[in-house]
Amino acid sequence: MVKVRDLGLGFNSDEIVLFKYCSGSCHRARSNYDLTLGSLLRQQLIAPGPQERILSHPCCRPTRYEAVSFMDVENTWQTVEKLSAAECSCIG
Repeated sequence: MVKVRDLGLGFNSDEIVLFKYCSGSCHRARSNYDLTLGSLLRQQLIAPGPQERILSHPCCRPTRYEAVSFMDVENTWQTVEKLSAAECSCIG
């Protein structure tokens, strides 16, 4: 549960909404790509650039989103599409 103004999207509202997110590890879903990339990174045969971060495992991300509606301080209904996670899965 978070205040709408804390979402960082520029809406002026004190309403509290349910923001659902994805978390958790996905190590059981590792593919041959993930295993090979991890091995190459450990052996330092490849290295990320100065602004890069290479992940050698899948991550838990939203695969479906929900819209969230609320009333702003001007008593106007606002709807933000694709804001809250409705379904999560291991991606990568």
